[in-house]
Amino acid sequence: MNSPIDELLSTAETDVPTRAERKAAKKPWTRTRKIVVWSTSSILAILLIGIAIAGSYVASLADTYNSNVTVLPSAETFPKEEARPPQATDGSRNILLLGSDSRGDATIAGEDTGSNQRSDVLMLVNIAANRKDVTVMSIMRDLWVPIPGHGNAKINAALAWGGTPLVVETVESLLGVRIDNLAIIDFEGFRGMTDALGGVDVNVETGFTRKDENMTFPQGINHLDGVHALGFVRERYAFPTGDFQRVRNQQLYLQALGSALLSKDTLTDPTKISNFVTETSKFLSVDSGFDFPTMVELGLSLRDLRAENIHYFTMPTAGTGWSPDHKQSIVNLNSAAIPALREAIAHDTVADYAAKVAAGTAPGIAPAK
Repeated sequence: MNSPIDELLSTAETDVPTRAERKAAKKPWTRTRKIVVWSTSSILAILLIGIAIAGSYVASLADTYNSNVTVLPSAETFPKEEARPPQATDGSRNILLLGSDSRGDATIAGEDTGSNQRSDVLMLVNIAANRKDVTVMSIMRDLWVPIPGHGNAKINAALAWGGTPLVVETVESLLGVRIDNLAIIDFEGFRGMTDALGGVDVNVETGFTRKDENMTFPQGINHLDGVHALGFVRERYAFPTGDFQRVRNQQLYLQALGSALLSKDTLTDPTKISNFVTETSKFLSVDSGFDFPTMVELGLSLRDLRAENIHYFTMPTAGTGWSPDHKQSIVNLNSAAIPALREAIAHDTVADYAAKVAAGTAPGIAPAK
């Protein structure tokens, strides 16, 4: 006998366009269409919750989602099985959110793409086995790490050298974690998601002006529409710490996005949720294993998640420096902190680890002065 969720999902079956079909229908990439990845806890997991909340609208949302989303064949998205860690057996889930600066109509998935893309934004989303916590870990794009088959390099080079399989393999080998799914969303979807919620209230920690677009973000609460949200998360030149502050601002925005979607005004408005799913799926690419029924099941499992249980931190670094040939500025990996991070992922205690990072008590991390 089918379960209620099976019966619900059976009404949501529809043909999903292949990547080739989606690619043929899309406009070519331009320099301004920068892809950025956000989170299953912040965009994806929030999207999942939205789907679950919609309830009787699932069939309609499935039609919208499946007609818009781009599917990346798993065989072209992940490394060969023999190069991967074993799958977690505790029920936790890891999703890699990856962004690239696409300078042409280059392939995102696939090995040996010869692409000129760079993954400017990487986030690893860990969903706890008990579904009570979701943790988003930002990975600095200039982090100097071992890239399988290529030696040490900036982590954002992996996409150009080997497509998404090499990106996944790099993260998996660094952290000893199995990536269950991969998702990509570009900036245009980011703008639409913001406007679908009527804007978001971001608590700006460090005020700044984005000169090229004449946007000013004073310290304190800023209500941002889609255009200003893009300006907020893109800026790095206005800060002495550059990408470090940009990553922090991205995390602040995601917190605001989560609060907006999980607010009472949104939860009681199926139309707003439907608009959010629509705007997200237009610019979303996922591996073929992350289909709509899987998203619904995961969304339902996260239905009790609260904004305060979505945690953010950045993979521990050890300052900046230069590559051995002194030609590239890099971000140094805090190798002393990686064993504890790997341990937390292996034992489903990533949320606790994030709290320790914030408090400066995680092993290998010096307390804040």
